[in-house]
Amino acid sequence: MIEDEELRVIYQSTSQEHLQQLEEGILNLEKNPSDLSALSELMREAHSLKGDSRILDLTEIEQLTHKVEDILGAVNRQEIIMTPELSDHLYQTLDAIAQLVETATSDAPSNIDANALLQQLDQLLNDPPSAESVEEIEDIAADAKDTLEFELEATFDLEDESIEESPSSDAIDSPEESPEENTDSSLMIADEELRGLYQNSSREHLQSLKTHLQEYARQPEDQNILEKLLKEAENLKTDSIIVGLEGTERLSEALEDIFDQLVCQDLPYSPELLDRVEYVVAELEKLITEALEGVPSGVNIDRAIAELRADKWRYPENKPNTTESNGEQPKPSSSHTNGNGATHKAQTESSTPPKADDTKEQKPYRIDTIRVQTQHLDSLMTQTGELTVTKIRIAHTANQLEELFSLWEDWKNKHNKQLQDDDKDSDFARMEELITHLRDASQENSTRLDMIAGDLEEKIGTLRLLPLSTVFHLFPRMVRDLAREENKEVELILEGGETTADKQILEEIKDPLMHLIRNAVDHGLETPEEREAMGKSTTGKIELRAYQTGSNIVIELADDGRGLDIQKIKQTAIKRGLYHPEELDAMSTNQLYSLILTPGFSTRSFITEVSGRGVGLDVVQTNVQRLKGNIQIDSTPGEGCTFKIQLGTTLATANVLLVDLQNTTYGLPVEAVQTSFLVSPDEIFTIEGRSTISLDNQAVSVARLSELLELPENHQNQDTHQQLPCILLNIGEEKFGLFVDQLLDTQDVVIKPQSKILKRVRNVLGATILGTGEVCMILNPQDLLKSLQQKTTSAIHQSSKKAQPLYQETTKPVVLLAEDSITVRTQEKRILEGAGYEVVTAVDGLDGYNKLKTRHFDAIVSDVQMPNIDGLTFAEKVREEQEYTETPFILVTSLNSDEDKRRGAKAGANAYITKDKFNQELLIDTLGRLV
Repeated sequence: MIEDEELRVIYQSTSQEHLQQLEEGILNLEKNPSDLSALSELMREAHSLKGDSRILDLTEIEQLTHKVEDILGAVNRQEIIMTPELSDHLYQTLDAIAQLVETATSDAPSNIDANALLQQLDQLLNDPPSAESVEEIEDIAADAKDTLEFELEATFDLEDESIEESPSSDAIDSPEESPEENTDSSLMIADEELRGLYQNSSREHLQSLKTHLQEYARQPEDQNILEKLLKEAENLKTDSIIVGLEGTERLSEALEDIFDQLVCQDLPYSPELLDRVEYVVAELEKLITEALEGVPSGVNIDRAIAELRADKWRYPENKPNTTESNGEQPKPSSSHTNGNGATHKAQTESSTPPKADDTKEQKPYRIDTIRVQTQHLDSLMTQTGELTVTKIRIAHTANQLEELFSLWEDWKNKHNKQLQDDDKDSDFARMEELITHLRDASQENSTRLDMIAGDLEEKIGTLRLLPLSTVFHLFPRMVRDLAREENKEVELILEGGETTADKQILEEIKDPLMHLIRNAVDHGLETPEEREAMGKSTTGKIELRAYQTGSNIVIELADDGRGLDIQKIKQTAIKRGLYHPEELDAMSTNQLYSLILTPGFSTRSFITEVSGRGVGLDVVQTNVQRLKGNIQIDSTPGEGCTFKIQLGTTLATANVLLVDLQNTTYGLPVEAVQTSFLVSPDEIFTIEGRSTISLDNQAVSVARLSELLELPENHQNQDTHQQLPCILLNIGEEKFGLFVDQLLDTQDVVIKPQSKILKRVRNVLGATILGTGEVCMILNPQDLLKSLQQKTTSAIHQSSKKAQPLYQETTKPVVLLAEDSITVRTQEKRILEGAGYEVVTAVDGLDGYNKLKTRHFDAIVSDVQMPNIDGLTFAEKVREEQEYTETPFILVTSLNSDEDKRRGAKAGANAYITKDKFNQELLIDTLGRLV
């Protein structure tokens, strides 16, 4: 692991950026193999990653990145064709690099065999990739892929060319051959954003170069300083290439070459060499100023390079003589003009160039940008929240002082006649003066604090905003791999990546989006053959778009696949005992769709370790609710499905509606409140067991908030004819009303999360401290809607309880276990019996088939490789029996290829579990959902 903490943090950040850019570039190159224009960008990214790794002595990463450079260099020279198989090699190699980066920055264990990978990559340069070689390299990098959620990648870089091989350098054999056009170097960067970025990075590199050169002058034997100088020159060159500054690129490359020779000890140190290096750094500073401000620099690139190398720009007759009495030196025979028309004469007064600092007035030193670790921003945001709480309390105190002043005025007017004149002129006058001063000062300070705190919160919130593209760019590679795994053709369309959200929202929303996309590829989209038979394009589309509406961020994920099957959803809900048929019939379409977000819910008929287990969409629901958001589902059978996630822009503060319920204050997030109004008791009627009111000719379900919170009813002071305050909440497309005792106020609050001990309390989002010091519970509108729906379905079920018997089994489910290994058979039998199943064992498929005729079985668990009749044949024979056409059949085997899984599904198995990833929770969980 990198020992220096600061370097470790910087390397972790930059390496991830380089790898992500490389991954995206390879993905685009795979889609358009004939378009080689993006290779130069990939070269720069790989070059930077290689350089970073070399400076930090991360040899394995440096070597692997260099090999990838060689491969893509061959692609650029059209010696190798970019194929999906070649992409697989590159992706897997970059997965390994990402794992090595993780090891270098977090000390996480790594099982990467870099030497084996290097050998594989060497073979790619001589032989075209084959399916077998792809499998070999995938095995090597498998641990990296399992460890990292999102794999990154790298490509190739421009080879460093020596100065001697540069045509522009070779052209300067004498002053007479000096080309005039080389005097200008850089034009002003037109793009303002790029100019700002380059300004920050280039000046940082220049300052580092100057600092390290001073250190090197004092310690010329220190190799670490040389490596830092090499790194800075390399980075400056890369940045200059990106913004198209050829002059600064050439000078930086010349410096890089000198530093590289010093590191390799091919060039001896001398004070004269250091002077020449400092001269070129000064010339570089002029070029950068020209690129940033547009002021002509008058820098001659060829002369600067010649002065640096000290073997060019010499006169044919004699060397410059620094001891001539007249102090004049030989001059080149020609002058030259820069790109802006200014004449610039070559300075040849000494073999040691003049210092630019002596001839040019320096601008005041300014630092425009600093790096701040995210935990510092998080801490600052937390303290801002505390400041908001303090602001609210001070505002409450100011209101109390205002109330005190009013009471004083009333008392004074009431007792004015009783007060003596001397009293008015002494103590009472002083008291009135103090009260008035305290009221005015308190109001002024409160207003001022409110403005400052609001401005501070807004600015800090802006610092934490990041574009959603930060998360979006993780998914193209994942979709590509899933599509290949499922033998599907999938196109991912990304829109609205520029929409910004709080850093915490981006961190929390990544997993939900990942699960939704995986679900869309695996469950939603059909195979090319199925799509073609339905008259669709063989390529399925997934659209991920984001946009902002008011104070909310909306993320939509839509696919054009098969859509949701309501009948299957109902059957699964009944089979799992979640709801009764009459309860499902009373649900709206949206409520039925939302059932797929229930933990463990899956309508898939074939289950593997990574799909169909119902573990994804529950994560979506949980994470979205934690972000104070909601999720809506819309689907059209045969046309596709859309998930719509609505989130707030920030999690730090919230505007809530304060209500009174049984003399206790509760808060409801304002974004969920549509309106409020008064309702007379005679306006309430019942539909299918639900209390309902008519609002704008629509039936809206209503309930007392105290009922949903399961509070004891307070019948004191209740007037059956009194109008009740009702709050209309809007959650997605669902609307419902809540009756409270009193509406109090709206207020900005800081929501404190629930205790880690409690983890989650139903109907409660968090808590806050009001200005009075009172703790106020903030309610969760989504949970309240669920509580209302459960209350309604429970009432429906109770009304039909006598007509519909409960579906309860009084006996244990019986499982037939077919396994030829006695050790495995005994262990699995213990696991199943411990989970409450009755188990009948069979030594192979033939024994199992014979035992099917002895009694009824609720499920079958079988190995694949068995004597007499194997597991696949056993499954086929089971499906031929009319009694067992729908009986759950689970294969547990060591065969783990995709082809084996497809054969298992074709034979009639419902689930496929491989023994190398076997655990008893997986078996019990899978069996529990199928039985």
